[in-house]
Amino acid sequence: MTLWNTIPDTIENESQLNEVLTRPSPELVEMMRGLDGDLLILGAGGKMGPSLALRAQRAIDEAQCSTSIVAASRFSDPASREMLQTAGIRTESVDLLDRDSLARLPDAQNIVYLVGCKFGTSSNPAQTWAINTLVPGHAMERYPNARFVTLSTGNVYPLMPSSGKGAAESQPLGPIGEYANAAVARERIFEYWSRQTGAAITQIRLNYATDLRYGVLTDIALQLAAEQPINVTQGYLNCIWQGDANDAILRSLALAESPPRVMNLTGPEKVSVRSVAETLGRLLNRPVRFTGTEAPNALLSDSTQYCRVLGKPLVSIDTIIRWLAHWIHINGRLLNKPTHFEVRDGVF
Repeated sequence: MTLWNTIPDTIENESQLNEVLTRPSPELVEMMRGLDGDLLILGAGGKMGPSLALRAQRAIDEAQCSTSIVAASRFSDPASREMLQTAGIRTESVDLLDRDSLARLPDAQNIVYLVGCKFGTSSNPAQTWAINTLVPGHAMERYPNARFVTLSTGNVYPLMPSSGKGAAESQPLGPIGEYANAAVARERIFEYWSRQTGAAITQIRLNYATDLRYGVLTDIALQLAAEQPINVTQGYLNCIWQGDANDAILRSLALAESPPRVMNLTGPEKVSVRSVAETLGRLLNRPVRFTGTEAPNALLSDSTQYCRVLGKPLVSIDTIIRWLAHWIHINGRLLNKPTHFEVRDGVF
């Protein structure tokens, strides 16, 4: 059996990538062993959902407990659904804007809520607001007594000084643009229900989970591979390996409380876009050109609480960069879903 904390020098194919992404930590296995009730993952077909569900299933298998998982989503990508079913995870196709569709899902005592809409907001803001505000209410109506972990975003914060640590959870919110405002509204809907019913919730404000197939670092690498200049106006960022993010999200079920606990989830490093580009340029043997000048502020979050309570991420930024350069070199599969991390006006 591969030790959970074994870090390979390189990742050679998608099978190995998925194996690394889904290894549960011992702490997650222990949490699953003591989990009361079954687990429902809403929005399980997105970028993070499949690997999160597989990590949860592996933790349950190692814990040898009776918890079952249901992964619910529209499943626009049939391959994701097939992968989950092959692992023994029950899947349900659901339209979460439809209360009747939600009502047909099985009961569950633990909910991981990954539903959200970001891209396409500028062309269809009403859709973004509907998904980010109506669906949380529907979910809480359907599962009023469940424990929730809900995924939010660091976009709820204002741009923070690049010289500092970023926004702590106590930072007053300052959303920029329709998407960020809808994300605040999503948080407030969950908070309202929690205060009304006593439902235990952990709200996770995530800044840039990254995989080799997508993510902020992949965006930079692909621009370099195409010999495009790197815009450094948004000069700093936070990100975290998706496997570490998924482990923390699942373990946050044990932290849920009412009113909701809020926790930033990202890596502890403040990452320089310029420095990352220079490193990747050397590894990819590509010329590096820059445009713009680093602004005095950026979208940055302080992960002190996460690191104190759940421990620092296992996979470092340096490791991700090394893996990523090799992945680009071997033409590893990409999702072609840019993060648009460079956007500063909130228009997605």
